[in-house]
Amino acid sequence: MTSKSQGTILKQKPLTTSGFFDIFEGMTKENCWLNYNEEEKKSLMDFSQNYINFMSISKTERETTSNILDIAFKKGFVDYETYGYEKCRKVGKFYFTNHGKNIALFKIGKKQDISDGFKIIGSHIDSPRIDVKCVPLYEDHELAYLDTHYYGGIKKYQWTAIPLAIHGVVCFKDGTKKNVEIGELEDDPVFCITDLLPHLDNDMYEKTAAKIIDGEGLDLLIGSIPSIEDKKTETYMVKILKENGIIQDLEDFQSAELEIVPSGKAKHFGMDKSMVMAYGQDDKVCAYTSMMALFDSESDNNVCALFVDKEEIGSVGNTGMESDWFVHTLQKIIKLYHPKADSSFILNECLENSDMLSADVDAAFDPLYSYAYEEKNSAKFGHGVTFSKFTGCGGKSGSNDANPEYIAKLRNIMESNGVAYQFSELGKVGQGGGGTIAYILANKCVNVIDCGTAVLNMHAPWEITSKSDIWETYKCYKVFYEN
Repeated sequence: MTSKSQGTILKQKPLTTSGFFDIFEGMTKENCWLNYNEEEKKSLMDFSQNYINFMSISKTERETTSNILDIAFKKGFVDYETYGYEKCRKVGKFYFTNHGKNIALFKIGKKQDISDGFKIIGSHIDSPRIDVKCVPLYEDHELAYLDTHYYGGIKKYQWTAIPLAIHGVVCFKDGTKKNVEIGELEDDPVFCITDLLPHLDNDMYEKTAAKIIDGEGLDLLIGSIPSIEDKKTETYMVKILKENGIIQDLEDFQSAELEIVPSGKAKHFGMDKSMVMAYGQDDKVCAYTSMMALFDSESDNNVCALFVDKEEIGSVGNTGMESDWFVHTLQKIIKLYHPKADSSFILNECLENSDMLSADVDAAFDPLYSYAYEEKNSAKFGHGVTFSKFTGCGGKSGSNDANPEYIAKLRNIMESNGVAYQFSELGKVGQGGGGTIAYILANKCVNVIDCGTAVLNMHAPWEITSKSDIWETYKCYKVFYEN
């Protein structure tokens, strides 16, 4: 029996080697593109175009939060802190923010009973990048540079000799802020981390890929004109920075958050335009699809789309999932709907009765690097949203190993609603590994499994996804909210 999710009931076969591979062949699911009619293809392509537009302007966690807020406001969501109890209860759709880097969107079900728990989809909106240091500006041989420190797991050599932009914020002592975005407009300058020409790089061939570029060698070239006054390039750069209002004095870099990211817009990818190339799809592809699924869902459940920071460096800090911000948010909602009840008891009931998808990407099988993957347990482009029972490394260390009862329930939801899905692991056992926010909510008794979109070039400046997988991820998240 085959549904739109291509689920298959297998016939019993003798336990022979050939029989095993026949079974494996029976478990292989068809490419989603083979099952779309023209109407769904159009819906898929329109959705992907909107996603591309969103990704082009959402390169940092602050920008992503701001853009989600703009869309939420247009969808009728209200700010809990601004509108207070009565307005939020009346509307039933509200949001909380945290330091401009987190946002939680809530829709309350008809029962308005928070102890019933939430259907939560949590994604992270930070991405690997390069950050500007607190004392960054220096001159070397009449060239001006910004000193940097990379953020998250990157292959450092991938960030050289490509056009880069600077995004972020500078906070001044008087309490004002300056939003910074340089390198995206047509007439904007771009920047670069230089690379050594092949004619002179014999010594590089003796190094491992991890050592080709040192962390301290990722400094950003930003200028070359010396100041007339003292003939220093650094002095001229300070003048330009002040004239553009980016800093008032050099010490303002100490209270700045400037991120170096690839310059340019997200793009359709492939001759058939079947894919998307964009910076930061880990994990904004899951952020966008979970946001749109929440807006489009019609559910009697309490639902939440959660967007967090700092996942790429361990979910630490007061904007990471390890913080208590989300629990504090739930406590405020409990106070809103159960003002006279024991809030600690309802909080525990809420968490134990909640189901969650830890919305994070997985590695797509890459035939050019097939040695790193175990093929039958790898995600494939065009085969739908990906579920990962566990992540981690070294014997599943650091992972949330999802319960089979919860997985069975999710499988039923997906197949009953025609969602194409696949199960995967992150490469061969012992090849490496990775982590998500899943274990953090699991530690609070929430049912959790990792679920997201497969990605090629993960953590590279430009990542690739399949439009069909993006579409199936959106469908998955929508029916999860509704069931």
